[in-house]
Amino acid sequence: MTGDLGSSIATPGAPSPSAPESSATATHIGAVVYFSSASENTARFIKNCHLPEAGLNVYRIPLRPKSAPLVVNEPFVIVVPTYGGGDTSKALPPQVRRFLNDRGNRRLLRGVIASGNTNFGDAFCAAGDVIAAKCHVPFLYSFELTGTPEDMRKVREGLRGFFLRLAAAETDRSD
Repeated sequence: MTGDLGSSIATPGAPSPSAPESSATATHIGAVVYFSSASENTARFIKNCHLPEAGLNVYRIPLRPKSAPLVVNEPFVIVVPTYGGGDTSKALPPQVRRFLNDRGNRRLLRGVIASGNTNFGDAFCAAGDVIAAKCHVPFLYSFELTGTPEDMRKVREGLRGFFLRLAAAETDRSD
């Protein structure tokens, strides 16, 4: 990542990887990391996507700053809500900023999906724009608030295809 997402957090020592909130129940192909506020909108969306059944481990960034930090050790796509009420400078939740400022986590980021509120106008899903630009990863999908069943299907199928293509590309590079 060339751009910093805010103040850098130094992690003393090498922290142990966190356990997934939900482990893949199909052949494991990747991971999703998400953040959800106390409203639980993003958490409900993730749960209703049934990502473990698509082969994805699911990790949650802690809501409380004093909680142990999340440490991921596998490639992932991050799913984030947009904050700031239309102010793009406040679009990224601070917990997400802190998570991505850890170099170990950031180096495994492969893409971003964002939720937002269309009432935010041009700032709709701006958290996804910020992460994609700063971390040089694709902005894969956006959805409003808790999403629709169609959004959930598209995210589940899209992530499965995305990680399978990543695996194929890595296999091609190693040949």
